[in-house]
Amino acid sequence: MSMLTPPGMGGQYRITGDKYPRMRPPRRRGRLVLVVTASVVVIGVLSWGTLQLVDVFTGGGDSASAAGTKAGCATKASPSPSAAAANLPKPGAVTVNVLNATTRSGLAKKTADELKKRGFKIGEVGNAPKQWDKKVKGTGLLIGPTSALNTALPVLATQLPGAERSADRARKGAAVDLIIGNGFKELAKKPSADRALAALTAPQPATATKKNC
Repeated sequence: MSMLTPPGMGGQYRITGDKYPRMRPPRRRGRLVLVVTASVVVIGVLSWGTLQLVDVFTGGGDSASAAGTKAGCATKASPSPSAAAANLPKPGAVTVNVLNATTRSGLAKKTADELKKRGFKIGEVGNAPKQWDKKVKGTGLLIGPTSALNTALPVLATQLPGAERSADRARKGAAVDLIIGNGFKELAKKPSADRALAALTAPQPATATKKNC
């Protein structure tokens, strides 16, 4: 009887063939999963560390650049003159016709003399035409060509702040009129007029910036 014949079988049953049952130890799947998980974690940590090093040596992206700008760059604002201020003429480039629309005599000449002392050019001096004579209730009326609305008239208005301004589209030439009204007493005091003129031509609030890095 063969040694492979189970006892008690009387030799009736035999195990044939070239394959035999083999005893294998149980697979430890839990340990394999743990090893794989640990490997993934290690790779992730190494990748994150590599990215951090790259950020350090390349500037750190937007946040690092912003921090560098704050720490190493000083931003300064510089005043810039407005376009309107740049186009304003000097008093010496403004020719003024001084016209009296009141019943008080001598106002036109007296006012013209004072404007001349302040640097303005004087044109015609006399009484206002009929359309304005005794019809200007305020301190005065400033009239000029359309081009003078944002140039010569604002400069002249610094000498008589309460005067109204008006554009005459049909007017030729660059001269402007100062028509003295019933409410006129005198021109603005020279110090006040000088301050108003300086403020009119002063640089506007800063719009340009410089970075000193």
